[in-house]
Amino acid sequence: MTRITGVDLPKRKRIEIALSYIYGIGRSNSRKILQMAGVEFDTKSDQLSEEEVTKIRKIIDESFRVEGDLRREVSMNIKRLMDMGCYRGLRHRKGLPARGQRTHTNARTRKGPRRIIGRRRK
Repeated sequence: MTRITGVDLPKRKRIEIALSYIYGIGRSNSRKILQMAGVEFDTKSDQLSEEEVTKIRKIIDESFRVEGDLRREVSMNIKRLMDMGCYRGLRHRKGLPARGQRTHTNARTRKGPRRIIGRRRK
């Protein structure tokens, strides 16, 4: 099993898709990495040679911010917004959508399950 930046890449998948299992690398970045490394997109992840894996690993380390560093940066950006007290920060603090979506109905992913209010028997 191939391991790059602390992530086990799935076997028997095209390397173009397998690289997208790394946080911070999508399909377009995956293609850029493979072009720079000179690896075919259709190569299966378990058929890579050690030399190709080393090239890919080196390119990712030099050119991209992935996994822990990227997660830390995103969480620090959200924390900065919350500390600043701006509108987006307040929405994050309250657990509501931050990008202008409606909340009268929908937004259940951010708000969580419905809470029943005033439902008591006498």
